[in-house]
Amino acid sequence: MANSCRKLIFNIYIGFYCSAVIMPQKCICSQFTSSPIDEFNKDPEAFPFATNGEIFPWHELRLPTVVIPLHYDLLIHPNLTSLDFVASEKIEVLVRDATQFIVLHSKDLEIINASLQSEEDVRYRKPGERLTVLSYPAHQQIALLVPEKLRPDLRYSVAIDFQAKLADGFEGFYKSTYRTLGGETRTIAVTDFEPTEARMAFPCFDEPLFKANFSIKIRRESRHIALSNMPKVKTIELEGGLLEDQFETTVKMSTYLVAYIVCDFTSVSGTTSSGVKVSIYASPDKWSQTHYALEASLKLLDFYENYFDIHYPLPKLDLIAIPDFASGAMENWGLITYRETSLLFDPKTSSTSDKLWVTEVIAHELAHQWFGNLVTMEWWNDIWLNEGFATYMELISLNVTYPELQFDDNFSNTCFEVIKRDSLNSSHPISNQAKTPTQIQEMFDAVSYNKGACILNMLKDFLSEETFRKGIIHYLKKFSYRNAKNDDLWHSLSNNCLESDSTSSGFCYSDSKKTSNTLAFLRENVELKEMMATWTLQKGIPLVVVKREGRSLRLQQERFLSGVSKEDPEWGTLQERYLWHIPVTYSTSSSNVIHRHILKLKTDTLNLSEKTNWVKFNVDSNGYYIVHYEGQGWDELITLLNQNHTLLRPKDRIGLIHDAFQLVSAGRLTLDKALDLTRYLQHETSVPTLLKGLEYLELFYLMVERRNISDVTENLKHYLLQYFKPVIDTQSWVDEGSVWDRMLRSTVLKLACYLNHAPCIQKATELFSQWMESSGKLNIPTDVLKIVYSVGAQTTAGWNYLLEQYELSLSSAEKNKILYALSTSKHQEKLMKLIELGMEGKVIKTQDLAALLFAIARNPKGQQLAWNFVKENWTHLLKKFELGSFPMRMIVSGTTSHFSSKDELQEVKLFFESLKAQGSHLDIFQTILEAISKNIKWLEKNLPTLRKWLLISI
Repeated sequence: MANSCRKLIFNIYIGFYCSAVIMPQKCICSQFTSSPIDEFNKDPEAFPFATNGEIFPWHELRLPTVVIPLHYDLLIHPNLTSLDFVASEKIEVLVRDATQFIVLHSKDLEIINASLQSEEDVRYRKPGERLTVLSYPAHQQIALLVPEKLRPDLRYSVAIDFQAKLADGFEGFYKSTYRTLGGETRTIAVTDFEPTEARMAFPCFDEPLFKANFSIKIRRESRHIALSNMPKVKTIELEGGLLEDQFETTVKMSTYLVAYIVCDFTSVSGTTSSGVKVSIYASPDKWSQTHYALEASLKLLDFYENYFDIHYPLPKLDLIAIPDFASGAMENWGLITYRETSLLFDPKTSSTSDKLWVTEVIAHELAHQWFGNLVTMEWWNDIWLNEGFATYMELISLNVTYPELQFDDNFSNTCFEVIKRDSLNSSHPISNQAKTPTQIQEMFDAVSYNKGACILNMLKDFLSEETFRKGIIHYLKKFSYRNAKNDDLWHSLSNNCLESDSTSSGFCYSDSKKTSNTLAFLRENVELKEMMATWTLQKGIPLVVVKREGRSLRLQQERFLSGVSKEDPEWGTLQERYLWHIPVTYSTSSSNVIHRHILKLKTDTLNLSEKTNWVKFNVDSNGYYIVHYEGQGWDELITLLNQNHTLLRPKDRIGLIHDAFQLVSAGRLTLDKALDLTRYLQHETSVPTLLKGLEYLELFYLMVERRNISDVTENLKHYLLQYFKPVIDTQSWVDEGSVWDRMLRSTVLKLACYLNHAPCIQKATELFSQWMESSGKLNIPTDVLKIVYSVGAQTTAGWNYLLEQYELSLSSAEKNKILYALSTSKHQEKLMKLIELGMEGKVIKTQDLAALLFAIARNPKGQQLAWNFVKENWTHLLKKFELGSFPMRMIVSGTTSHFSSKDELQEVKLFFESLKAQGSHLDIFQTILEAISKNIKWLEKNLPTLRKWLLISI
């Protein structure tokens, strides 16, 4: 699944049983020491009551493992007029231990009847025995009670008829609508099951370890088509004009990867070099926007087959743009579903950032066809094995397939974004306990995605690209169609070398000298599992403190905590028992060699071979740690940047800027020192580095503006426009240059117009007027489109016209830009109208409500409006979004985490306490409170310094 935390929102980037079932005679380890039926007979009072008042025979959230599914035969008939569906299924199960009940998942489904056939019954076509069905909604489970004990090592067939309404939200089997060019509203039916919503569409063993094969049949009207994971085998004509599409049986897979859709979409298709048919589907009026996605998918699928040395195992791959979709995309095997903005590309309205995002999400979801689908985590606590790898593979795949997108230069931001979260005490380990559906949903966050990707990149840099690739190929081949856990990955990465590449001398052979030396060192000094446990089983990020004394480097590691300084009483307690095995790298002024060392102790000393003027740790920002230079270290680096910044790699310069401002938030570096480091930026030639420095200055501006600290706001505005004037003045209002040239144009001009820079406002106003006069037919350069719309939205006539165009536009990329522009209005009644339209869900789709509230909350005139709305409409919002879903987390975080006053902190705290009393608790609540406290401390400590620094600088 493409993490919506990383999703482009208005252009803001904002896995139990012990082994997979292979052969029936293989024993499956159980987490239970006795069989469920024995446990039930011993103490029936420990079990809950079903909805009919009878005792429900199971009391765990996780399903028992005495019965396992082998094959599902599903028949689904959705009615897109009455918006419901009827269905039936036959599940072939294998019984591992005697039992008188079968427990499986079911949520919001009406079970009409259930029956059971033995293998003998099936063979002689005897009717099945009717089963009693008990329901326990609190655990989303049903129990099928059988008249006689099911016998071990035998197979049975469970038949269930059921029906339900198509869901109103974005989970399970739900309805989605779109409007045609002619104004007609049409309905489609679509599935989205990850992590725990397959149970909303059919009764099933809805846990990732219960892999099975699926044979799917879908009934539809002739005006529709049906899609599923596998190619269609045949279509049968039924009475009344209905058609039944029958699909090939799937490979063995988890329930959350099952998918089926009934729609009237059209497609464009192509074939990979290995013969896989790839098709891109969209609503008919948006067919023209599918071509770039097809090009990218074909290229990326070819790349992954080659890179993993494993053919994509299905005969086809469909990618489809869904009009209503909660996340960025979902990797259903063979039928990947996308939000329209994550798949469709319109050359007239899609910017460079939009193109980068579409390519990135396609790369992410295609990587999942191996990481996640072919090899699946055992339980959701290790979801990072899916999402971290898919995020990491974006970097690897795009560097090769689309070098012109220069994605490598953007990857450090993937790590910087999660550091904000991971440096708070409320963070969690990458591999973290998750039991309830809400807890599982909350695992889909920046820690699983971004931090997972960043530690993999760090490990790749340590092991070498060649060895790392061999290891993951070994992992994928060994666990194909099975499940894996953390330790399986580390075993594959370390034993890959030991099994296939060792020489008689005991060293791991490689063609690369660097690789050989590194791995020899690894074999002698590092246990990979032990090392990586420090990164996956404990939360947080390390701080490496460096002090140079002559030719000695004294190193110390501690836990980095943003918003907590060494002087705070809780600092010592928060440091206890934290220790990482850190693969540090460093370079010096005396050579171009990248030096390597494993810091496994709290303190260590390194000796330099020669005298040096400066030392820089974390080369190319490949390591997941922050560096602080004690003594004269920072002064030496600031001097270096001012004299000749090109002596440091561009990524090292980005890392210095990032670390400096992070250290300010921890009280380890003064703000004026960090700001002094940015003074060289007027000579910076690396756009990503320049943008990183600008990002922090803009962040400070928005913080003081929201707090209405007028003198600092005005002086910082003046400084930004004065200091970056040469950059602003050289920007053209056309789509030209490299990806980073175009990103710079969009960012700098957006800021200039936001700061009311007269030439920027004048040019944007001129383009907006021309666009209005052309009745919206003028093609404004895509890189400045959002800027022009935002300026135009400041007048009543412009705002109203944009809202009209929003309804008419067929481009989701353009609609995002318009909606952002509308959210920048200074008039609260207009902002309230947007929220009302988002709640209604017709003009502004409900899927966009979270992003809309986020944007309005970032508007100084809308921050209180958005927050008050969330408080007053919490119950209504819960009817639209699941509690732990990304949209709900984004809504609550987006409207509060930027607060920076004690009154706001108290207000948010009281609201969260009231929600907890009502049973609506999220782990993210503590993160938000911690973020607000951090903001308060930052302003209290650094506002006087910022004020003074600006007075000196302007």
